[in-house]
Amino acid sequence: MSASSSGLRRTLGVGDAVVVGLGSMVGAGVFASLGPAAHAAGSGLLLGLAVAAVVAYCNAMSSARLAARYPASGGTYVYGRERLGEFWGYLAGWSFVVGKTASCAAMALTVGTYLWPGQAHAVAVAAVVALTAVNYGGIQKSAWLTRVIVAVVLAVLASVVVACLVSGEADAGRLDIGVSDGAGGVLQAAGLLFFAFAGYARIATLGEEVRDPARTIPRAIPLALGITLVVYACVAVAVLSVLGPDGLGEASAPLADAVREAGTPWLVPVVRVGAAVAALGSLLALILGVSRTTLAMARDRHLPGALAAVHPRFQVPHRAELAVGAVVAVLAATVDVRGAIGFSSFGVLAYYAVANASAWTLDPAPAARVVPVVGLVGCAALAFSLPVVPVLVGAGVLVLGAVAYGVRRQARVGGGRA
Repeated sequence: MSASSSGLRRTLGVGDAVVVGLGSMVGAGVFASLGPAAHAAGSGLLLGLAVAAVVAYCNAMSSARLAARYPASGGTYVYGRERLGEFWGYLAGWSFVVGKTASCAAMALTVGTYLWPGQAHAVAVAAVVALTAVNYGGIQKSAWLTRVIVAVVLAVLASVVVACLVSGEADAGRLDIGVSDGAGGVLQAAGLLFFAFAGYARIATLGEEVRDPARTIPRAIPLALGITLVVYACVAVAVLSVLGPDGLGEASAPLADAVREAGTPWLVPVVRVGAAVAALGSLLALILGVSRTTLAMARDRHLPGALAAVHPRFQVPHRAELAVGAVVAVLAATVDVRGAIGFSSFGVLAYYAVANASAWTLDPAPAARVVPVVGLVGCAALAFSLPVVPVLVGAGVLVLGAVAYGVRRQARVGGGRA
């Protein structure tokens, strides 16, 4: 097999990688997660945002260091395998593929809910099919479309912030930070808001497609995360200043409700379209990341080997992309968006826990291990602050994946002896 058919083309620079990360993070989460987070934490919403940002930063730094050392498709699947052993890499890959496949379905359903509530499932399936086709055409086409989506979403969010802050309804007293609902509420809010941050891994999973990955990835990840944090903080402050923690916690479409309350009802449809575009951006990047991890696991025969094929013309893992798209389309046609998001959150945090544990092994110096330790503890705390059902289902799926790994390993050992 030639190099051109077995490897992916390195075409992305720092700017492209940052855009991919922004497209993953500045997505539907900011339109949907603020309300539930405020409901969980009350006046502690901004504290929850800060906790989520700290955990996300630790995960990002761990991921950046690992991606620079191992610039191959697969992200933490590769890092866990190389630093902790084959099982931990497999478990990270399993968590990512299963959890993020559920995220894909949730984002597709968000598109349908905002664009055509009465036909949400049909619109969701159509969105999955269209974006799978875009990804199939090559990574540069995906990066170009993501750049357009990010620009549109940032413009919509900027209009929300300005409309809220310059209105007569804005009241700085509503920003009073506290823990009225207790530390548990703050942690649950952080877990919900972390779901909206968790997109920087998409940069790491593209390690085989960026130019000079040892330089590009460590720069792109913190840049994308920092821009996202500033955007989220501005939006949270603006919306809180108009609705307050109680009003925000009760809002089903918080940003749309905020601009309506601020006296600019003409912005409501703009916000709804922006939410749909944001969800499309997240879905595009999610399909991209899941297919690359599927490629890496297929190369190691943890998934069917046929999924490791790379298209000779477009230089993309076309079979993995088609398989992921098909599974997501089925889920989008059948599942509930709330269940998909809850299940996904647990899988994502398990994935990052392995990333931090892997980064802990890179340097024995105590100072170098502070960030991965904080990240690991933070992932565990946020994961188990989630509602009971997603925790139980997520843990069950991880156990199922571990059992499947053990069965396959035993079969290989038995076959070797035979």
